[in-house]
Amino acid sequence: MNLTFYKYQGTGNDFVIIDNRQSIVSKNNTKLFARLCDRKFGIGADGLMLLELPQNTEDDFTMVYFNADGNESSMCGNGGRCLVAFAAFLEIIKDKATFTAIDGKHKAEIKEGLVHLQMQDITSIQKYDSHLFLDTGSPHHVTMVQDIEKYDVATIGRKIRNGAPYFETGSNVNFVEQQENNVFAVRTYERGVEDETLSCGTGVTAVALSMHATKKTAEEEVVIKTPGGELKVTFRETVGGYKDVFLIGPAALVFKGSIEC
Repeated sequence: MNLTFYKYQGTGNDFVIIDNRQSIVSKNNTKLFARLCDRKFGIGADGLMLLELPQNTEDDFTMVYFNADGNESSMCGNGGRCLVAFAAFLEIIKDKATFTAIDGKHKAEIKEGLVHLQMQDITSIQKYDSHLFLDTGSPHHVTMVQDIEKYDVATIGRKIRNGAPYFETGSNVNFVEQQENNVFAVRTYERGVEDETLSCGTGVTAVALSMHATKKTAEEEVVIKTPGGELKVTFRETVGGYKDVFLIGPAALVFKGSIEC
């Protein structure tokens, strides 16, 4: 089979995307997805997404996300932003979208070249002496560090991801250094990729909310600088947690291609 694919990236977080509205590939073909994401034997990506038909009349499409290891994964924020841009490219939407992902319904809007993706409300942030933990569609461990540019993210992130209390299920691991009042540098070790990625959308969302919850900043607009570029997270604090959480940043088509599979 000759498979048409699209390669997108959002602040360096890169994805293979397949228009699967006609069910041209099976969601059970995890070996294929892993091969397509392989950077030496395939196309190369941090993950793969299928854009599928909507599950209900309110939605424009459905998002199905797979990690680079081929396994279906929890929510991917940068992936969601890229899929919205892809839907606009296909003319499924113009500048506003509603879609369902594994963690539920999302709304998004494209404004001035940036994709504004609404994330889920957050009602629980677990605070520990050394770190915080919360789920922003994917589980995230958040810890403050110094001299982040020289930090051994791969080695330390892998150890935390596989250690207690996460073990086999694992957690994404975010290392954070404050630069200004509402500006933070972030590097992330992602489970499923099993390495550092240039950016992680659910990760920077987790960091922004964690920094506000621990009073590192009082601003409800937080700027996050990742190795792949800059993202913004806006939100509204409520008695029960955080609502109106938006992940904001660029999403771009890198190239279109075809591959025999």
